[in-house]
Parts: sequence; C-alpha cells; structure tokens
Amino acid sequence: MEFLTDAITEFLKSSSAVIAYVALFGIVFAESGVLIGFFLPGDSLLITLGFLASQELFNLPLLLITMTIAAITGDSVGYAFGRRVGPNLFNKPDSKFFKKSNLQRAHNFYTKYGARTIVLARFVPFARTFAPILAGMSNMRYRTFLTYNIVGGVGWVFSVTLLGYFLGKVIPNLDHYILYIIGAILVLSAIPAVLEYRSHKKHQAKEASEKD
Repeated sequence: MEFLTDAITEFLKSSSAVIAYVALFGIVFAESGVLIGFFLPGDSLLITLGFLASQELFNLPLLLITMTIAAITGDSVGYAFGRRVGPNLFNKPDSKFFKKSNLQRAHNFYTKYGARTIVLARFVPFARTFAPILAGMSNMRYRTFLTYNIVGGVGWVFSVTLLGYFLGKVIPNLDHYILYIIGAILVLSAIPAVLEYRSHKKHQAKEASEKD
C-alpha cells in the first residue's frame, strides 16, 4: 500500500491538481458502475486519499464532493447500461475482464437484499460494480434506485475516506500500517460475499439431494 501512496503522491507532484482530480474521478466512476471496473481499487484508493488529505496533499471537502459525484454518476450509468442490455449479459462469454460468476454472485446478493443492495453493495467489492447493472436489468424504478444510490454513494465515500483521514491525523507514520488497515477492510467487506456463497452452495446441494 505504500506503493499506492507513493504513486499517487508522485502523480500529484508531476501533474496539475485538475488532472489529478479528473483521473481519480474516472477511477471511482468506473469502479462504481462500468462493467470492467470491478478490478479497480475502490476501498483502498479512498482510504489512501483520506490519508493523503490528512497530510494536506488533497483538499478534504473537495475530495469528498468529487468522489461522491463520481460514485453516484457511475452507478447511474451502470443502471442505464443494465436497463439497455438486460439479460443478454448472462449469455456473454467469459473474458479477461468479465466473469459470469461475478455477475451471478451479485445477482444472488441482489435477490436476497432487494433495493437495499444498492447501499450494501457499496461495501462489497464484486457487488459494487454489478449491483446498479442488475437494478437496471430488473427494471427497478429509477427514483427508487437514485435514492438508494445517493445514500450508498455518500455513505461509502464519506465513511472510507474519513476513516483514512482521521487515522492519518491520530496515528504517526500511518503509511507503514495502512496495508494492514486496508486488509482488514477487505476482509470485512468480503464477509457478506462468503456468507452468500455458502448459502448458494447449500441451496444447490439441497436441490441436488431432492432430485436424487
């Protein structure tokens, strides 16, 4: 994680502030709702940006506003894409950037939690990208989607970024420990996915035994 911190710091030194914010906007935008964005470092990026803001390398209010807009608009684009493409995604062959298994896991998550998925998925890496697409595919009312989208976008960006900011203020040399902090966040965010996977496997086993 020191590499990510150093990379962003060097990027800030070698480019204008406008270019830096535009680039970061693009990353969060893509990770929030563009199909190939699921591999981008959403949580780790936000907590790193929060830490860098605590070192006065970013303006915290501007950072929060920019990343929140990116998250909300990214989800809205994902919703529009899902509504347009529909169930054809399930027929799309696997590729380097697309795995149907990720879409299926997000679908199971969405089926279980309904509209709340738009908020909850913000904190689950694989679901964060696919949840708005599934909402569009299922023809969720856009007004309902937008409400959950705004709540989830604000909650995710503010909580993770401010966590990095306040830890940067109270822990000396946080960059030496930030990898462990991000690891803990990733583990916690993976818990719903693991539980859902186990539930799915149990359901499959039950169906198989009933057929036998």
